Amino acid sequence: MVLKLYDTMSREVRDVFAMDGNSVRFYACGPTVYGPAHIGNFRTFVIQDVFRRVLETSNQKTLHIRNLTDVDDKTIRQSQEEGVKLEDFTSKWTIRFREDCELLNLLAPHAEPSAVVHIPEQITLIESLIEGGNAYRAKDGSVYFKVNAFPQYGRLSRLADREITTSETDRETSDEYERDTAADFALWKARRPEDGENFWESPWGSGRPGWHIECSAMSMKYLGESFDLHSGGVDLIFPHHENEIAQSESVTGKTFARHWFHIAHLMVESRKMSKSLGNLHTLEDLLELGYKAQEVRYVLLSGSYRQPLNFTFDSMKASRKALSKLSDFARKFDFKPEQGSVLETEFGPFQPVQEALLADLNTPEALGRLFRLVRELSEAYERGEYKGKEEALNEVRCGFQATCDAFGFVVESKEENAEEAPAEIQELAQRRWKAKQSKDWASADQLRDELVAKGWTVKDGKDGFDLVPLVS
Repeated sequence: MVLKLYDTMSREVRDVFAMDGNSVRFYACGPTVYGPAHIGNFRTFVIQDVFRRVLETSNQKTLHIRNLTDVDDKTIRQSQEEGVKLEDFTSKWTIRFREDCELLNLLAPHAEPSAVVHIPEQITLIESLIEGGNAYRAKDGSVYFKVNAFPQYGRLSRLADREITTSETDRETSDEYERDTAADFALWKARRPEDGENFWESPWGSGRPGWHIECSAMSMKYLGESFDLHSGGVDLIFPHHENEIAQSESVTGKTFARHWFHIAHLMVESRKMSKSLGNLHTLEDLLELGYKAQEVRYVLLSGSYRQPLNFTFDSMKASRKALSKLSDFARKFDFKPEQGSVLETEFGPFQPVQEALLADLNTPEALGRLFRLVRELSEAYERGEYKGKEEALNEVRCGFQATCDAFGFVVESKEENAEEAPAEIQELAQRRWKAKQSKDWASADQLRDELVAKGWTVKDGKDGFDLVPLVS
């Protein structure tokens, strides 16, 4: 089965496949390590992780490269303000990023190159651009890409028909150096006093690379001059990805990436994320509020990647309830989760979930099908249809494992995952269970209401109950 995915360049849903017949080679623009990544960043990384998981649970090999931007205006400025060496500053935030990735159950990329480590490759690429007449050296020693020398500029972002301004072509106003036209962008930035000791030697003098050339050099080093897919948030379409295409194809004469996969941005309570609004949440912020990383992951993949996702605290509470249902299902079928780098590929009765994921990574539809199947299979179990049928039970367990692997869910049975209730709560719950068994419905309802008032709810099963804390 083939994954069909929307391509930003062609504006069509196209098959994802390995051009070399072996592995789908894809590059994901990674974080700029100058602070903690927020949940908007992680929406992109979670969706990219699901993309890879869907391929691998469909028996497709992958080669996943995600870079670290550890030299740019932000990292240099922030490290200078804190009086810390750039490498020590970025190392701290790289460790934090990887810890958050692990908490969110993101598969580690096959390689995670650093922009600083690959400055020699970037210098070589700039030299080729100058030799080919696609770049020029300014008076201060900076080097710029000559946009007019690449007639195809604007294909990805459809910007060819409107004027390109300086503010559009640069990541920050501090990226503005001397250039021939506003559309030209920096490949190499001459050393400035505010850079401190953060500079490298080049044929054009001391300085550092521009942001765009970093990704071109690293992606081509690890994936080749032409590869299968390039991904990032929609905010990177222009100018970053547009500039990557121009500088890469000007040197190679080949299609840079065959497929372009972009993820829409995240809103918070229907508002744009910003520091000024105080809604730029990190994973740590949410964990401190009592939520779990798996609940965050669930919310971040719950909407279509092609549409903005509205993150709300109500959706976080809903994710806890949804994951609780999966936990109940796991307990019923005596499911023992397996964690590892090799993902299950046999979906069995859960194949409709896989089909939805393969149809343009339709996670909302796939989740809907998952819970419908969970309900139907649970009802069949209650009717005794699986009694004594170990082969059929194993098929359900295997399919559920494949589904969890595709979504990246870590689902455990309630006994393994439940929070221990205080003795007072357990005593109330036992009284309620006895009242229910005696068909004293009035007392059972009254005791249930007392439990809710104290922050707990009861999940009844065939042979007992579980106590689950309510989300505040």
